[in-house]
Amino acid sequence: MARNEVSPEILRLCEKVTARRARTVIDHIIEFGHVTSEELATIHGYDHPPRAVRDVREHGIPIETFRVNSTDTGRPIAAYRFGDPSQIKRGRIGGRKTFSKKFKEQLVERYESRDAFTGERLESRYLQIDHRVPYEIAGEGSHEETDLDEYMLIDSSGQRAKSWSCEHCENWLGERKESICRSCFWAYPEKYEHVACQPTRRVDIEWRGEKELSEFERLRNRARRKNMTVADFLKRISKT
Repeated sequence: MARNEVSPEILRLCEKVTARRARTVIDHIIEFGHVTSEELATIHGYDHPPRAVRDVREHGIPIETFRVNSTDTGRPIAAYRFGDPSQIKRGRIGGRKTFSKKFKEQLVERYESRDAFTGERLESRYLQIDHRVPYEIAGEGSHEETDLDEYMLIDSSGQRAKSWSCEHCENWLGERKESICRSCFWAYPEKYEHVACQPTRRVDIEWRGEKELSEFERLRNRARRKNMTVADFLKRISKT
């Protein structure tokens, strides 16, 4: 795909993107017509290709996902190319918005500096602001700083887990219905019907401090004696 073959509307958006990871994806697609997950990993060094592609989408640029066969294994892998210009999402140049310090302080006060998934109190510097419904599904219009209910606070590990799960969810890959996201654990862990469209219930637990860590070690040792993971051992205990 030569530069002059790219839709002028999409090209205008692409020219405004300066973020390195998104720029890498854009330049590869412009030069070769598409980029595969394999190329993003092996040529460009991105160990999470969907995240790199997501960076482009967050700038409002439509990207289609399709399947090609790997040049190394012959197995089907994901590939990405520019989508229909009519799907351009306006008002997103620059990617995700930057939240004000005041807004984070309001969220910290609202949620008592607790991680939404674990319920643990953390120092505010360890908590990140996250849209309950992914930015890519609801768009910026549903996420105003005046509406605290549309956001949650989570730590970096929770953010990575949510990102991976959402990007592999059938709703994300298909219809992208906001209503489905709103009934998901990743949006409302306090009240949900499914986890990424799967009939699942989950609990995130952390053991902190010397006392709790010693309790965890005793629990893990009990699980090991039965050749079980801690999670499976806790499930067994819950049945008694």
